[in-house]
Amino acid sequence: MEYTVKKLGEIAGVSTRTLRYYDEIELLKPARINSSGYRIYGQEEVDRLQQILFYKELGVGLDEVKDILDDPAFDATFALREHRKILLNRRAQLDQLIANVDKTLRVKEGRITMSDKEKFKGFKEKMVEENEKQYGKEVRRKYGDKSVDESNAKVMNMSEEEYEKVTGLEQEIKKILGEAFQDGDPGSEMAQKAANLHRQWISFYWGHYSKEAHAGLSQMYVDDERFKAYYDGEQEGVAEFLRDAIHIYTGKKKEVE
Repeated sequence: MEYTVKKLGEIAGVSTRTLRYYDEIELLKPARINSSGYRIYGQEEVDRLQQILFYKELGVGLDEVKDILDDPAFDATFALREHRKILLNRRAQLDQLIANVDKTLRVKEGRITMSDKEKFKGFKEKMVEENEKQYGKEVRRKYGDKSVDESNAKVMNMSEEEYEKVTGLEQEIKKILGEAFQDGDPGSEMAQKAANLHRQWISFYWGHYSKEAHAGLSQMYVDDERFKAYYDGEQEGVAEFLRDAIHIYTGKKKEVE
């Protein structure tokens, strides 16, 4: 079975513009160009597009998707099994959230009672799932499965008060950090306050805090594009500024040149 770019777009639910872009960046080349100049896609290209869309859904960048699919060791069957496993986990997370909403509605209607811990279980599971999706691979490679699993368990055991505090801290860090960045001095009182708040924030996730690990994490914020994009979302250079502030805070660097 062969498809034009328009037909493939229709069955895959993507725009023809997207498919043309994938061709331009050599992520998905057509099988051939026919005599009329139309891109023609065969079964191999359809299968590759399916993999591309799976990885995109998991939050993997297009450059990384291309590297994965072009790797001679890439195993499509194994990849599909991994996709299925992740999707099943995601479905379980959604089922938990739906069950949580249903149970909360029954509480509101006076039919049952619900503990505070139960109310926040679904949200905490969602937090763990999203962190694993976005950063799990890199963090597990750097710190090991044991540390990450302990961190996830700590999140799941958070009280309502702790959950609210950690989510509030995340927003406060970005606010203070943005103000400190305008001053341009990572050793300033404001910048060091942001570094201290960051220590408090990660301590909710880590079983044991260490200055060395804190400094190493801040370097990852600069080296990994996804972490960097989070902090540089509003202004370029914030991730590096936070790293320098944390390096001063932890004593890794006494002054920034």
